[in-house]
Amino acid sequence: MEAAVVMFSVLLLLANYVQSITDPFDVEALGLLYSSLNCPSQLSGWKPIGGDPCGDSWEGISCSDSAVISIDLAGLGLNGTLGYLLSNLLSLKTLDMSNNFIHETIPYQLPPNLSYLNLASNNLTGNLPYSLSTMVSLVYLNSSHNFLSQSVGDFFANLQNLSILYLQNNQFTGSVDLLSNLDLENLNIANNHFTGWIPQEFHLIPNLQIEGNNFEKGPAPPPPPYAPPPPHASHNHHNRSKPPAVAPNVDNGQNPHTDSRANKKSLPQGSVIGIVSVSVFVALCAIFAALFILHKSNKKSNANQDTLRHSLGPPIGANKGEWHQFSDNVSSHAPTDWNFRIKEPLSSNGQSSTVEQSLANKDVLEHKIRSSSSVTTVKRPPSEKMIIDKISGNAGSARRPRVPITAAYYSVASLQAATNSFSPEFLIGEGFLGRVYKAEISNGKILAVKKLDSATLSLHDEEDFLDAVSNISQLRHPNITTLVGYCAEFGQHLLVYEYIGNGTLHDILHFSDDSSILTWNARVKVALGTARALEYLHEVCSPPVVHRSLKSANILLDEELSPHISDCGLAALTHNSARQISTDMVPSFGYSAPEFVMSGIYTIKSDVYSFGVVMLELLTGRKALDSSRVRSEQSLVRWAMPQLHDIDALSKMVDPALKGIYPAKSLSRFADVIALCVQPEPEFRPPMSEVVQALVKLMQRTSLVRRGSTDEVGFSYRIPEHEATSDMFMTGTF
Repeated sequence: MEAAVVMFSVLLLLANYVQSITDPFDVEALGLLYSSLNCPSQLSGWKPIGGDPCGDSWEGISCSDSAVISIDLAGLGLNGTLGYLLSNLLSLKTLDMSNNFIHETIPYQLPPNLSYLNLASNNLTGNLPYSLSTMVSLVYLNSSHNFLSQSVGDFFANLQNLSILYLQNNQFTGSVDLLSNLDLENLNIANNHFTGWIPQEFHLIPNLQIEGNNFEKGPAPPPPPYAPPPPHASHNHHNRSKPPAVAPNVDNGQNPHTDSRANKKSLPQGSVIGIVSVSVFVALCAIFAALFILHKSNKKSNANQDTLRHSLGPPIGANKGEWHQFSDNVSSHAPTDWNFRIKEPLSSNGQSSTVEQSLANKDVLEHKIRSSSSVTTVKRPPSEKMIIDKISGNAGSARRPRVPITAAYYSVASLQAATNSFSPEFLIGEGFLGRVYKAEISNGKILAVKKLDSATLSLHDEEDFLDAVSNISQLRHPNITTLVGYCAEFGQHLLVYEYIGNGTLHDILHFSDDSSILTWNARVKVALGTARALEYLHEVCSPPVVHRSLKSANILLDEELSPHISDCGLAALTHNSARQISTDMVPSFGYSAPEFVMSGIYTIKSDVYSFGVVMLELLTGRKALDSSRVRSEQSLVRWAMPQLHDIDALSKMVDPALKGIYPAKSLSRFADVIALCVQPEPEFRPPMSEVVQALVKLMQRTSLVRRGSTDEVGFSYRIPEHEATSDMFMTGTF
């Protein structure tokens, strides 16, 4: 009996121990957050790698079982960034990082199930991330007192549970009309650059602050007058226009429209029969016409089903098809019986002087959030998500509604003036889609103008080009070149991009006399930035955007050696036949996945393969396809693959420009990522989110070594010949 009691006690202790272990995805996300915040001493108990946030009661962390549900680090004087793994925190409901010194941009993927988000009073710049517009469970959002700038537009349209919104003291622009569609209790948009009319619905918001903007004076103009449809023809109208020859008997009860009090007359029986007959005939004709149109529409839809499935639609703003979205059966209605208020203290001029909130009210808000059962959590993405993009014709496909183009329109004349009539001296690049020119517009700003070659385009009409421009203009990521304008005049099609002045990765690696600027640190940074851009295209955009032409020549580097992928979204403008693409893209065959070469099928996993080739270039300094080398070494992938797991061979493969200065463990892990990305079978290649996590871990370990080193170069050191092999390789997973 005693043995049974002891055994039960041991099992109970083991059960409690197991329950105290935090979800490993949460541990990883918090570890990266800690490193991104420069490992501050204020966060007692935190660790950059490993640890048990729930079991060890990390500072500011609250858990439910093994899941982190709240992070409250407000007012701790933290300095750094928010990292890139916050989206791992699928159970997180509350995130409060307010009143710190956090800088750079907000990560484009946030915890998807947040109900309370407070980033106020930091040094954040850039735009609000797209993922924020999909977080339908948000009740409280505060991004005030930062340096955020963008046009709000319909950004918050899907956040129907939002009750409290603070955007004051930023640089937001545009109209706030669509904010009036939200059922807000508190709205503060003071001290921004909003324009237009103040919506009349704003007077229904109990706590409203809008001063310090550029709104129009006076009340908003009334909406256009509503013209009601013409009234249906009635018996009385016929009575007026054509009086009956014989007055009917009003007492016979056969006319249901008779009103004895008004002493109205009705139609004779013959007229009624005629009207009814005509009406029935018209109705039957309408029904047959509708059935015929529906039949033709269904037939056309079936014929083009594949084309519709894989056509490039608006990459931003769709609510389905994204792994991080909510399931279709999720209710979007939060409890509506709340009676709390959260107000900000006002200064003498009526403006908000602080973002400190009442802790009691915040507790009430969090209690209401936790008690809500109307929102389900988001499932993790499948490890092998495959979006097939079969190369086929698109003739006859139905046209989707176009997302408004956010890029500016330029005339041909203005772009000719900015490029000296597209003079060769302004030419800075050339590819199979066309030539790129450096342009200086009238205000002195430098831009890059891509003049598309009409022979390479697959345009059935001007609308196809505008659809593509609309889609490309919606892409927003720090590692993707931004489309700032376009032109479609006189048969010319031009795209205007931000100018990245440090050249392409291809030129710096293979033609620059100063390739030594690409240290090992810089190469890992380029790989990580490129991976993040592809992760955004594949897993954030809906439908996924397949690049189709990823190569080092399409990766631009800025002055800080941060990568910017060009030509994103341009695949929609090219010929869709496998034969035509094969002809046009011969220079890119060194980057082409086997399935594309064999069958013309290109998927997001084909982009992963191309990315692996770019990583090989970063590792070796060699070109993807080099006909000047001996035949066995012309294809970089074919030459490198057998050597990636050979310790001695790996060190000999490294770019001589690095002069042997790199960490051995970092090198081997870098090679492991490459080996998985260039797998011959697409199903064995990892999704880009896993690639990003692997490279983030590599950078994380790098930063730890750098902090412990006194070497001016940082973490770099020569490879020890006795490096143990057991720690060199990963098990095939990230």
